[in-house]
Amino acid sequence: MGEDRYHSTYAISWERIHQDCKMLAARLHTIGKWERIVGVARGGLIPAAIIARELSVKLVDTVCVSSYALRTQGEASILKEISSPDGGRNWLIIDDLVDTGKTARVVRSLLPNAYFATVYSKPEGRPYVDTYIMEVTQDTWILFPWDAEYAYSKPLVEDH
Repeated sequence: MGEDRYHSTYAISWERIHQDCKMLAARLHTIGKWERIVGVARGGLIPAAIIARELSVKLVDTVCVSSYALRTQGEASILKEISSPDGGRNWLIIDDLVDTGKTARVVRSLLPNAYFATVYSKPEGRPYVDTYIMEVTQDTWILFPWDAEYAYSKPLVEDH
């Protein structure tokens, strides 16, 4: 389950995540009228904010689950819970990615009636979410813009 499980990296730009979140919002708009958005911290916070804006949802909350340490995924643990008397009916759960489904299973157990949407999905996690925009292979590491920074790249051949 270490770094060797990833054989490729897919870098997402700020523009791309914004476009994909807007596409997800457009899809979600056709599905229902949402009372609340719950962003899965931390990766789902920026997508949740974009989608809340696009759908004019003013009630935005978080659920905090930890399952990653650098590029390895461990057991999911709840750092901040969320609950609803009706299990989250008419609530949207938003995350950046569903990978193995560990985090999604934990969040689903807290809000079983909420609609779970992610921007990106991998095959193992796909059964745990209701919709997503793009699927990548299980062995792809998605590099989100909030996890990267620009740096100078040395030319192959330098002028002397």
